[in-house]
Amino acid sequence: MSLELSLDAQTYVDALLDTLQMVAISGGFALLAGIPLAVLLIATAPDGFRPSPRLNQAVGSVVNGFRATPFIVLLVALLPFTRLVAGTTIGVWAAIVPLAISATPFFARIAEVSLREVDHGLIEAAQAMGCQRWHIVRHVLLPEALPGIVGGFTITLVALISSSAMAGAVGAGGLGDLAIRYGYQRFDTQVMLIVIAILIGLVTLVQFSGDRLVQWLRHR
Repeated sequence: MSLELSLDAQTYVDALLDTLQMVAISGGFALLAGIPLAVLLIATAPDGFRPSPRLNQAVGSVVNGFRATPFIVLLVALLPFTRLVAGTTIGVWAAIVPLAISATPFFARIAEVSLREVDHGLIEAAQAMGCQRWHIVRHVLLPEALPGIVGGFTITLVALISSSAMAGAVGAGGLGDLAIRYGYQRFDTQVMLIVIAILIGLVTLVQFSGDRLVQWLRHR
């Protein structure tokens, strides 16, 4: 005897597509903004190739401030800004704004750690050969730190999946919204279990793909 679903399969597909859209766009923004931010933190550090302690401290304080704020609090605090940017405070596009702002400093710190692990001897050798700062970043720092950056971005995507589900609490759409509206508010355990299973599968797929890519980069 087959088990009748309380919601049709298309509802779950639509929710999954909304979640993928939120994660993909906010993750792309975090990638594009996080790497330059990480490079700035590395370059302006006291032992960086362009030291600027005041700038480093100022940027680091902003990054730490956003990282220390729980996502659900940041989500509510950014509602006026979200309305200004997206024109609304509900739906997928409204969730992308706080997701991107939350993920960027998170990823920037992870990328910073990977960049710090690059052998300083390579940087000194590039400087001795007369390489400009941009060439050092492009041809030494980023290629050497790439496996760590990819691993860190994988962690960021997993965190975004979790945050996107949390954004469902304020009507952001996606799997989290489905779980809250039907699984929690209507006490539908079946919906809750299916959403959890989909999220676990999605996280597993992202983590597996990221790990394989890191392994390939390290052995190329």
